[in-house]
Amino acid sequence: MHNIHATGVILRDRGVLITGPSGSGKSTLALDLLDRVRMAGGFARIVCDDQMFVQKRSGRLLARAAATIGGLVEIRGIGPCAVDAEPAMEVDLVVRLVPAATAPRIWDGETATVEGIVLPRLDLPERGGTGSVAAVQAFLALSGVAIVTPGAAK
Repeated sequence: MHNIHATGVILRDRGVLITGPSGSGKSTLALDLLDRVRMAGGFARIVCDDQMFVQKRSGRLLARAAATIGGLVEIRGIGPCAVDAEPAMEVDLVVRLVPAATAPRIWDGETATVEGIVLPRLDLPERGGTGSVAAVQAFLALSGVAIVTPGAAK
């Protein structure tokens, strides 16, 4: 089991691991995704913010909350806040937050290998806001997980 700098969220039945340097917007993207899924009536929980333990198990990547910070998320300007959380998730997608100039316009099948498990990877601009939320939504929808904006056609 290895400790990595990442934030993990469960969106409906998919685990999303958000990576990037400090200050790149991992927590903000996670909170925005949680809000969007919940507004659409879906299940959404954070697993851990900032540090996660990952390991290969039965051909999947399992990510667990670090005990000391599980159930907390950093809200910029306020600090760590308690939130509803799950202790672990299976990872289905890696989102890597990168400088805007290096973020591709179109996903071209990029992958990340974590603990020997190959996963689809989206490279999105740091602090990308609603554009990043939309990109994760679209990717998960293409993977068979509907995350729609309330009031949108289903």
